Amino acid sequence: MSTNNQDNQPEGSGPKFQSYWLYAIMSLVLLALVVSSLGTGTSNEIDKSRLYQMLQDKGAITRIDLVNGRSAEIYISEDKKGEGGPYQDAAEKGLSGSRYDYRLEVADANVFNSFLKDAQDNLDIPFEDRVPVNSVTRHNYLGDALQWLLPLAVIAIIWIVLMRRMSGGAGGPGGQIFNIGKSKATLFDQNSKVNITFADVAGLDEAKEEVMEVVDFLKNPKKYTALGGKIPKGVLLVGPPGTGKTLLAKAVAGEAGVPFFTMSGSDFVEMFVGVGASRVRDLFKQAREKAPCIIFIDEIDAIGRARGRGGMQGGNDERENTLNQLLVEMDGFSTDKGVILMAATNRPDVLDSALLRPGRFDRQIGIDRPDLKGREAIFKVHLKTIKTDGVTVDPFTLAEMTPGFAGAEIANICNEAALIAARRNQDSVTLADFNYALDKVIGGLEKKNKLINPDEKEIIAYHEAGHAICGWFLEHASPLVKVTIVPRGVAALGYAQYLPKEQYITRTEQMLDMMCMTFGGRAAEQVFFGKISTGAQNDLDKVTKQAYDMITVYGMDEEVGQVSFYAMGRDAYQRPYSDETSTLIDNRVRKMLDGQYQRAQDLLIEKKAEVELLAKELLDKEVLSSKDLVRLIGPRPSDADKMPPVEMPGVIDNSASPNGSGPIA
Repeated sequence: MSTNNQDNQPEGSGPKFQSYWLYAIMSLVLLALVVSSLGTGTSNEIDKSRLYQMLQDKGAITRIDLVNGRSAEIYISEDKKGEGGPYQDAAEKGLSGSRYDYRLEVADANVFNSFLKDAQDNLDIPFEDRVPVNSVTRHNYLGDALQWLLPLAVIAIIWIVLMRRMSGGAGGPGGQIFNIGKSKATLFDQNSKVNITFADVAGLDEAKEEVMEVVDFLKNPKKYTALGGKIPKGVLLVGPPGTGKTLLAKAVAGEAGVPFFTMSGSDFVEMFVGVGASRVRDLFKQAREKAPCIIFIDEIDAIGRARGRGGMQGGNDERENTLNQLLVEMDGFSTDKGVILMAATNRPDVLDSALLRPGRFDRQIGIDRPDLKGREAIFKVHLKTIKTDGVTVDPFTLAEMTPGFAGAEIANICNEAALIAARRNQDSVTLADFNYALDKVIGGLEKKNKLINPDEKEIIAYHEAGHAICGWFLEHASPLVKVTIVPRGVAALGYAQYLPKEQYITRTEQMLDMMCMTFGGRAAEQVFFGKISTGAQNDLDKVTKQAYDMITVYGMDEEVGQVSFYAMGRDAYQRPYSDETSTLIDNRVRKMLDGQYQRAQDLLIEKKAEVELLAKELLDKEVLSSKDLVRLIGPRPSDADKMPPVEMPGVIDNSASPNGSGPIA
C-alpha cells in the first residue's frame, strides 16, 4: 500500500483541487452555451427568394431591422399571420411574441439595401408603401464574452488534464509534478502485511540471528533498554547478487509487526535539483509519525557513493546533496523513536565512509554464498512447492552438485526442473529433470540441430579429453563430474564440469594444478594434431589472470617477493612499482605459464592411450560422466577418488570455441 502523499500537500494543490476546477470550468462553459442558444429571438432563417415573395404581398412586411449590418430581422403584420395563410409558419413556431418573425443573414449591408431597392423597383411598389429599413446597433455581451471565454476554457481544461496525468491521476505515468518532493516509499502495515517470514529464508542463519534481534528489539524494547542498551540506528546487508538480501528484508517486514517503509535508492534520484533531499526528509518525517518502524532502502549505492569521486562534482551535485541529507537524518532522529534504517547493496566498496560509521549503520551483516549445509536448506524450502518423485530427488545430493550457487540460482534450478518435467508430460519431477536443468543453466540450451564438421568434432573431442585426463590424474585438481561435446549455448561446442572442494583458502600447488588442467585442452591439440586452434581462447584468459594474481596479489613468486598490488591496477599511471618490476612480473608470468603448459603436454604424452580412449568414447557417446571415466581408465589415483562418482553437473569450465567466439572447454 502506497503512502497517501496527498494528505501532506499544501492547501489548494493536488489532483482533488484540480478536479474541482475542471468541473467548475466545464459547467460554466456548458451554461454559457445553453444561455446563448436560448436567446430572446428564435432564428427561423429564410433566404432572399422568400423575402422577394413577401415583398410581392403588399403590406405583409411592416418593417425590417438591419442589426449591426449582419442580419435582417423581418416583422410581419399580425393580420397576415392567420390560419391557412402564407405566414402560418411564423405563428406555428411561436414567433408572434418575439422581437422578429423571420431572419435573414446579411453578408454586406450595402448589398442588402441594393437588393431590397431593386426588388421593390421591379415590383413597382410606390415609395410611400415601401418597407422601412432601420439600422440597429445591438450589443451582445454574452456572445462577446464567449468569444474570449471558450478559448480560455479549452486551454484551462487541457492544462488541468495534463497536470492530472503528470501528477499520477487517471493512471498517468508522469513524475508527480505536484508531489515531486514527496517520498515514493511503499508502506506495509497492519492493512497490507508481507506474507514472507523467517521460515522462508534458508541458508542465512547468522544473518537471520542479527536481524531477528532487531525485530525482537522493536517488539520488546524494555528487554534491552532495562540493561542500558540502545536500539541500532542502521543495519546494512552486504553480499553478492542473488544471495537473499532483499528476501531477508521482506522477512523482517513480515515478522516485525511494525510499519515497514521500502523503496529503492534510485527512487531518490530525479532530474530536478533538490528533489532527492526533499524525498529523504519526507520519508523520515513519515517514519517518525509511525514510529516504531523500519525503513528499507534497496541498492543504497545509487545515492550512497563516496563523495568527491567521478570528476568535477562539487557541493551542488544532486546525488551528494541527497547523501548529505540522508547522513543528517540518520544521525539526527532520536534513538527513543524506534526508527531503524535497513539497506542492501552488493557494492560496499563504493559507499561513503561517513555512511558506514557506527551511529549510522551500526551493523554491517555480510551475506555470502551458502555453503553445503545452507544450499541443502535452500533446496528444502524450494522443494516444498515442487512435486517430486520422493525417491531420487534428495536435497543433500542437489546441494553437493551445486557448489558456489547462490539462493536465486538454486531457485532457478528448481523452477527449470519443474518446467522440464511439465514439458515432458510427467507426473512428478525426477533427478533426471534436475540434471538436465543444471546442464541448461550452466552450459546453456542444447543445440540439437547444430551441424559440426567431423574434423572439428574430433578436435573438440581431444580438447575435452585433454581437460578430463589432466583433471583426473592431477592430485589437487577438482574431480571431474561430466565431459561432453554436445553443443550448448550461443557458441559452446563442448565443456567439462568439475566439482570443486568446499574450501576457503587455496595453496600454490592447488593453483598450479588447476592451471595445468586448464592448459590440458590446448596441450592435447598440440600433442595429437601438431597444431593449435582458437578453442583455448577462454582457457588462456583464465590462466593469464590466475598467473598475474598469483604473482602480484598473493605473493606466490620467489623473485617478485612477498608483495601484493591488489586493486591498485596495472596501468602505468596507477601501478605502485617501477618499469623494472613490471618487466620482472611479465617474465615470471610467462615462465609460469610456459612451465604449466609443458607440464600438461608431458602428462598427456604419458597418458596418450587414455586420452585416445576417452576421445573415441566421446565421439561415440558425446557425454561421459565420472562413472564412465572409472570404467575406461580406472579410479582416480588422488584422494579425491574417495568420494563416490556423481553424474550431476557441478561447475563449468569454459573455453573458447574453435572460431574464438564461445566456450568449448
